[in-house]
Amino acid sequence: MWKFKASIVILGLLMSPVVQAMRFELQSGSTKCITEDIKSNAMTVGKYSVVNPNEGYPIPDTHKITTRVTSPHGNSYHSVDHVDSDSFAFTAAEAGDYMACFWAADHKPVLTISIDFEWKSGVAARDWSKVAKKGRIEVMELELKKLYDTVTSIHDEMFYLREREEEMQQLNRATNSKMATFSFLSLLFCLSVAALQLWHLKTFFERKKLL
Repeated sequence: MWKFKASIVILGLLMSPVVQAMRFELQSGSTKCITEDIKSNAMTVGKYSVVNPNEGYPIPDTHKITTRVTSPHGNSYHSVDHVDSDSFAFTAAEAGDYMACFWAADHKPVLTISIDFEWKSGVAARDWSKVAKKGRIEVMELELKKLYDTVTSIHDEMFYLREREEEMQQLNRATNSKMATFSFLSLLFCLSVAALQLWHLKTFFERKKLL
């Protein structure tokens, strides 16, 4: 019985969507970047908002920020200036680390801006309420569809991780080969220098008639 419950808990942890939600602080005149590893053709959704330092009043211009979201190859997917909140959504065209950067204008004295940021990728980025409303499906069918999409996402993630592992293994093999070549050349150079020094000493001693 306990093994069965443990299996359910482990399966639930594997199937639970991963959402990167946080609150961080940004000082005026500085930039803070957050990365998310996203596989190719995966949907990703993000939203952010500046925490109002004065509840009940409009957010001051000093707390407006500039945001950029770029791909691993530097392609821009989201770019806004002087905002206090916004969102972005796109399908990743390339796999790798996508970067969301936040910048606050310089101000004297230095201000500290708090930002709420939520970034979802894969199954977690899908709006299931719209799916249920559009398809008029029962709760159980909706849950099964969620589980199916989650399992598919885990399956794709495993293949993606396997591809990344193969890339890292190829990089390690190439690095090891280069290091072996470099070590051999270094050893050959050291032996050449040692032979040259011995020849020079021998010539010197013969010239001095010490040998």
